[in-house]
This record gives sequence, structure tokens and C-alpha cells, in this order.
Amino acid sequence: MPRRVTPALLASALLTTGLIGCSDDAGPTQQVTAPVPPTQAAAPTPRVPAGSAPERAFAVGVRQLELNRDGVRPLPVTVWYPAAGKPGGRPARSAEGATGRFPVVMFSHGLSARPTDYERLLTRWAAAGFVVAAPTFPHTARGGDGNVLDVLNQPADVSYALTQVLALDAEAGDPLAGRLATDRVAAAGHSAGGVTTIGLFTAGRDERLDAGVVFAGTALGVGTAYAGAAAPQLFVHGEADEVVEYAAGRAVYDRVPWPKAMLSLPKGDHGRALLSDGAALRVVSDTTVEFLRWSLYGDETAKGRIPTDAARDDLATLDNRL
Repeated sequence: MPRRVTPALLASALLTTGLIGCSDDAGPTQQVTAPVPPTQAAAPTPRVPAGSAPERAFAVGVRQLELNRDGVRPLPVTVWYPAAGKPGGRPARSAEGATGRFPVVMFSHGLSARPTDYERLLTRWAAAGFVVAAPTFPHTARGGDGNVLDVLNQPADVSYALTQVLALDAEAGDPLAGRLATDRVAAAGHSAGGVTTIGLFTAGRDERLDAGVVFAGTALGVGTAYAGAAAPQLFVHGEADEVVEYAAGRAVYDRVPWPKAMLSLPKGDHGRALLSDGAALRVVSDTTVEFLRWSLYGDETAKGRIPTDAARDDLATLDNRL
């Protein structure tokens, strides 16, 4: 059983690390000291069978789902998806879905952020052949009440939203009907969304998840008791992160017992590279796309490209234990 973390302890921990202002506004510099435990042996293989990812780029469609968990937690979900038509350009509202079955990636935003803040990254995932669903959390999104404690509820929000998204595959007439690979699912998130993502593999383990991508995350409040079937993890963290210290993210990474890799950006901050087009975003997006192609499509050639993408322009280093 994972250790229970009280709301008071979580609030203290999150405030200590300055886990506020996770979008494009830099938070105050905070110091977090976290011992790095010995690395655990990795499980041999992920559970997704070998296959191949699409080689072409797709046009991108976008739509909004109006969800509400238990009638008291409104969760509008922005969905970017491979669409029919010519690749490139802006996402098309409610466009016809492309032909094929595409894995699903659930993305969790940071505190005081919204899914659209990450559109440059998430549309690249969609163009590569993934359906990306990103809830707007009721209390931690920009415009909410900023209740830090509500991060504890977000793993369950993501699981609920995932259930609703996967149900679209069987909904006659829906643009995504028959287009979702419902057995190939990943979770990803930035900052507080990284906490949410870690929680989906620890205290709130969702067994439907086959892989995870954690941007500038920490395990505060959700723990590091990774559970369930092996699910490869990719961590992305700036070594100059001014909000969540690099050592804190590294400490969580070291506790992952499954195939894993950590992309470290020596000059990277808390994540502004995710929000604006540039060389760093290209390295991050290309590396994460290849990781998702491998972990969700089972594409071994994509796995082989991960080190090359990570090394481009000498902007990052890769600890590769995949």
C-alpha cells in the first residue's frame, strides 16, 4: 500500500518547492534537496507488442469535450487528433478524423496553465499519429481558485476523462469512432501535471496506461511506489529549473523500476521551451514523439532514433535505460 500523504503535508511540500506558476511565468527560485536512491533493476520489456508507427505526418483536428466527474468537477477536455487533409497549418475545428487507429495520450497541464499553452508540443504529437486529450482541471488551471491541494484529485480526473475519451471509439457518428487504439494509452504532464502523471503510475495507478512522459515533475503527494505492469517512462527536466529543482526530478526518475530514460537540458528552465517554438522544443518534441512511437506503437526503429534526436544541437543529454 502506498504511504498516505495528508493534505497538510502535501500543501507544505508543494509550497516549499514553489510549485506555483507552472505555465510561462517563472516562479520564485526554491531549493529542494532530495537524496537519490539506488537505481532499481528495470523490467525487461513493455507490454505493447511490436509494430510500426505511421511514417507520414497528419493534418490535425481539434475539438472540445464537456465532461464533469461526479457532477461537481467540471473537466472540459481539449482533444487534438490526426485528421484527414493536408498536413501543416493550424488545427482544424471538428475536422474529419484520419483513417487508422491511433494511440491515446492524456496530457495534464501545470498550475495556472491551460492545455492550449502547450499546443505547439501537443499538435506535433497529434501530427505524428496520436490522439492527445488534455483536461482543464477545475481548481489548478489559470482562472481557477489555485487550490494546490486539488492536485491530489487530478489522477482520478485523468482516469475518468480517459474512460470518456476511449468510449468515443464505439460511439456511432463520432469523428473518432473506430479510430482509437483503446489498448495503447500513455499519460504525460508538466510540473503539477507531472505530479498528476506520476500519481497515475503510483498511488492512483491506472492499469490501462502503457507509458508515461513527465516534464519537470516531482512525486510530492503521490509517492514513488510504482505499481502494476511495466510501463516505460521518459522524464524531461531542465537542469536550471527555477521551480522544481532538477535533483528532485532525478530522484523520482531513479525510483522508476521499469524501462526509462531522462532527457536533461543543461540550460533548461522550468519549461518555457515547451511553450514557444525553438531549437529546444524541437529536441524535446522529436525525442518524445519517438518515445511514444516505440512505447505505444511498439516501433523498435523509433526506439533506435531516440538517442540521435536527444543529441541534436547539443542542447540535451540522455540517460537511456530503455
